[in-house]
Amino acid sequence: MSFALRYAARTDVGLVRSNNQDSGYAGSHLLVVADGMGGHAGGDVASSVAIAHLTSLDSETPASDIVSSLETAILEANQAILRRARDEPQLAGLGTTVTALLRAEGRFALAHIGDSRAYLLRDGETAQVTKDHTFVQRLIDEGRLTEEEAERHPQRSVIMRVLGDVDSDPELDLSLRTARAGDRWMLCSDGLSGLVSLATIDATMQEIEDPGECADALVQLALKGGGQDNITCIIADVVDLDDLPRGALPPSTAPQIVGSAARNRNQPTSAQGPAAKAAALGRPEPEPAYSDDDFAEEEPPRRSLWPALVTLALLLALLIGAAWAGYGWSQRQYYVGSDGSHVVIYRGLAQDLGPISLSSPVETTDLAVSSLTPVTRQQVEATITASDLADAKQIVARLEAGAILPEPTAPASDGGGQQGASDGGGVSPPTEAPSTPGTTFGSNPPSSDATR
Repeated sequence: MSFALRYAARTDVGLVRSNNQDSGYAGSHLLVVADGMGGHAGGDVASSVAIAHLTSLDSETPASDIVSSLETAILEANQAILRRARDEPQLAGLGTTVTALLRAEGRFALAHIGDSRAYLLRDGETAQVTKDHTFVQRLIDEGRLTEEEAERHPQRSVIMRVLGDVDSDPELDLSLRTARAGDRWMLCSDGLSGLVSLATIDATMQEIEDPGECADALVQLALKGGGQDNITCIIADVVDLDDLPRGALPPSTAPQIVGSAARNRNQPTSAQGPAAKAAALGRPEPEPAYSDDDFAEEEPPRRSLWPALVTLALLLALLIGAAWAGYGWSQRQYYVGSDGSHVVIYRGLAQDLGPISLSSPVETTDLAVSSLTPVTRQQVEATITASDLADAKQIVARLEAGAILPEPTAPASDGGGQQGASDGGGVSPPTEAPSTPGTTFGSNPPSSDATR
């Protein structure tokens, strides 16, 4: 049998949060949900970095290597998150959950850390496949807490294992599973699983055939349940290409990126009706504008203008001096961006001050933006900060190593040149991988705690 996936990815900022710290990716071989944590900016960064490192796996991989390949990519993502926390102190404590499925031939590699979840609908029954790495789950496993008590426990958001600055040596749950035509997988962040029961998830997944409509329905159910957290959901159906019914929906091919790793990361909530109105009522009322009654009716006494003029002149001098010093500093900065078609190294800041441009191109490279992977292309278009010119050139070199090179239109005449190029992953070759379905790795006790 020849398997493929029909998938859809959806996300929503929810009714309480001001930004989306979730990231999701759905491709023909890879499905990932990452739920970031660590403050307003830290969670965004952590989940985006995780997605960026994993998307390189969305290609054909030998079935014998998929577990080790997935593990290696996730551990490399963890190192990248740690570097960001070390280089940017304001991001200290950032982290992210990761739940990922990697498909090759007739098998899936499943990697999991944190409290995002994977569900499988098979033979008319939906089951939770992953186990939460949370404090309350540990209490449940020890028999000290029931499932019902866990839902109301004040420490239910305490996560024991995550990627990032809170856990330098993360332990992943890894397993190898057999693909079966007709299976439906659902990956989600706890913004959905924490508000929608397993029974409701099962009914929705069985009733709605289209993956996109099913994912939309599950997100709306979480919003109606309160939407206190960001909500991300991926639905993927396993189809047999050799036995695809006539008129059936074709497999998906285009990758889908959602959440903080996507271009539309600031998209507002899609909630409608009572849920959205209730959230609006719960927000504090803005302060009323000043009225005439707030001011005294008596005319203030006249004062000399000279002190005010002198003060104004001093302030202007200080502002001009600060602006000149700031401009000089900005011209010692570098970043990597694009001119619309090629990757370019710029000196200065990636913004304008009115009609004044604060940057200028230093070097236009031969690296085409179109040759980059989707996530890497988004990072370049959003600009990548460099510490100096040498660092900027190293960034370009790494981008070139991860670019998708165009295929030649005619055979080379001189017979020289090396064939092949990396697809942007930078993932070390795996050394070994289990071959028995259902084998699970990584169940040692947690080494540190983290609270979302």
